[in-house]
Amino acid sequence: MRRTLLRDRAYEVIRDAIVAGEIEPGAVVRDADLAERLGLSRAPVREAFARLVDEGLLESKPQSYTRVTPVVAADVRDAAAVVGAMHELVTRVAVPRLRPADVDAMRAANERFAAAVRAGDVDGALRADDELHDVLVRVSANRAAAATITRYTPLIRRLERRRFGEGGACRSAGLHEQLIEACAAGDTDGAVRATADIWRGLEGPADAP
Repeated sequence: MRRTLLRDRAYEVIRDAIVAGEIEPGAVVRDADLAERLGLSRAPVREAFARLVDEGLLESKPQSYTRVTPVVAADVRDAAAVVGAMHELVTRVAVPRLRPADVDAMRAANERFAAAVRAGDVDGALRADDELHDVLVRVSANRAAAATITRYTPLIRRLERRRFGEGGACRSAGLHEQLIEACAAGDTDGAVRATADIWRGLEGPADAP
């Protein structure tokens, strides 16, 4: 159990540093260096590296290097298509099950999201965005969809950080409002369409230089 917890801690810290840009695309990472920084042995760091390679945030050449992958438009589009499809799935299942308290939680999350975007608080925007969509994921109770979203979201999060950092140019708060209104009305098809529009919003940034 202890080894599992250490591995998960190493994974989360390294993943978050990559997503936040603290470890930049192309940067070479070494298990010994990161193990020392994290106060861990090299074993859980190596296990975290293997998971991050599998998820596309690291690339490794045996006996040569392990480095952070670049933000590649095609990879982001592929990941966004998968994550978007999973969100459409959970939305379709969740809307008929939503209670007023769930819709209220989504509204509150969107208010926090919009305020964070206006303030240029990228971390706050991402947290609020997750909280809003997690309501639908939780209510759907689809563990496979939730696991897929968790796996592929970090690959696109670096792009989302750039988009949310654009402040007033970000349209997501308005799209969220469309989603919430459809959910409140019990309009499953409308909610699914709004969800699709939200994820299509990543196509332009994915193709930007």
